[in-house]
Amino acid sequence: MILGVGSDLANIDRIEATLARFGSRFKTRVFTEREQAKAESRPHSIAATYAKRWAAKEACSKALGTGLAMGISWKDMAVSNLRSGQPVMHLTGWAADRLAEMTPPDHHAVIHVTLTDDHPWAQAFVVIEARPGPAPT
Repeated sequence: MILGVGSDLANIDRIEATLARFGSRFKTRVFTEREQAKAESRPHSIAATYAKRWAAKEACSKALGTGLAMGISWKDMAVSNLRSGQPVMHLTGWAADRLAEMTPPDHHAVIHVTLTDDHPWAQAFVVIEARPGPAPT
């Protein structure tokens, strides 16, 4: 069953301007070290990589039904990639607590995330699904 859906559209040029203006202050407030390493490893698309992850965090907060105003920290939601390149959303802190709260008993939550960009836009969709039974190990 679907528990939540969220989407967000981020302007890459706006993120690039924010990076230029605030630099590491912005990066360390919003992105985990792993997310920063991923973005910085892509010299021709640093701003686009940050913009996609920004959009994913916004989309995830919407799928959780809270937005960013209800106590979720930016770093409570983090995107990494599988070896195949598929993005994966990781939740900690208040975001993980919210996910546990909204997941029905005898179910486990699966977060689906997809990212795309086409300058000047970066977009993310997040779908939170509840599947019967315990989480696979």
